[in-house]
Amino acid sequence: MIYMDNVAGTKPDKRVVEKMLPFIEEKYGNPSAHFYPLGRESFEAIEEAREHVAALINAKTENIVFTSCGTESNNLAIKGVAFDPEYDDKKHIIISEIEHYSVQNVALKLTNLGYEVTKLRVDDTGLVSVGALKEAIRDDTLLVSIMHANPEIGTIQDIEKLGEVCKEKGVIFHVDAVASCGHVEIDVEKFNCDLLSIASQNFYGPKGAAALYIRDGIKITPLFDGGFQERGYRSGSENVPAIVGMGEAARIAKEEMHIYVPKMIKLREKLWNGLGEMFDFLHFTGHPEQRLPGHVSFWIEYIEGESLLLSYSLKGVAAASGSACSSNILAEDEDELEASHVLTAVGVPNDICAGSLTFSMSKYIEEKDVDYVLEITPAIVNRLCEMSPYYNKK
Repeated sequence: MIYMDNVAGTKPDKRVVEKMLPFIEEKYGNPSAHFYPLGRESFEAIEEAREHVAALINAKTENIVFTSCGTESNNLAIKGVAFDPEYDDKKHIIISEIEHYSVQNVALKLTNLGYEVTKLRVDDTGLVSVGALKEAIRDDTLLVSIMHANPEIGTIQDIEKLGEVCKEKGVIFHVDAVASCGHVEIDVEKFNCDLLSIASQNFYGPKGAAALYIRDGIKITPLFDGGFQERGYRSGSENVPAIVGMGEAARIAKEEMHIYVPKMIKLREKLWNGLGEMFDFLHFTGHPEQRLPGHVSFWIEYIEGESLLLSYSLKGVAAASGSACSSNILAEDEDELEASHVLTAVGVPNDICAGSLTFSMSKYIEEKDVDYVLEITPAIVNRLCEMSPYYNKK
């Protein structure tokens, strides 16, 4: 299987797995039990991982809070700020219309609690306008949440400029960097962000470990009531093996991004250019340059995304249609997949939104893998076009 659905989760680096194994088999002590060696080993391992994660995003170690996934980090950031008594007089939140469901649905829930939510429109490449953000911020605006990179169309936002606006206006700025961390340089100081979410599985670490960066002075009400793990922000016994793995993945990414990212960009350009030469009814989505290094997304007229996915899978290639969290959402009649809110936002016609496809590469993808995808694509597309009643009518 040639795995090209890496924006949904990457294969863990072997060094990450090796680092984790002792904390599953031998070093199984609870990190809250500091009075004997097994407990201290786990505690120290978590703190070492925290240092590596902080270094990856240029943060202070004490500002890193470990969570279980990107969804939890996003929930803790947005609900944590909204529910804190410090900000009771602020009831306005701004997001973009292409945010992940863990931001969209949190915002929707907050509207039921008296909050007003503004969704910023994006252009046809998926970019948020800095000017539009300036105009949307009000005196009662509490928080702005904009993702760094969109996993479905690959577009990378100009987070530094968006962060400058929030800083000037005195508004809390949250960045969902789950899709970009480990593949694009992230610097919380340059971003001018107050909160930032990342997840281990997107940069060759294990699932079940993620983190939220919380800048000094930002008040957060915890989602869980319990003990005092993670400085009280995230109570509950820590998933030590996963956190250790995340720390090792962060260390490797910090040291080796400069090696594998240029390779991924080169392969992305080869796949993009090769696909673009094949069909005049193939349309790319997202920004052509300001995008994730290994990301190619497009839609093909006349063809459903599920048919494309299945056809590639039968040929040994794993890809994605829509985001990993939207693949099981049904439309009102429960016969067809609901149109992606991301594709709708960038202007893809509703009736063919299900025809999108995303290839997302990793550091393990080689040129021969891209060559193979380009080799099998014409036969797949031609076969599906022949089966399509819409194509035959043309």
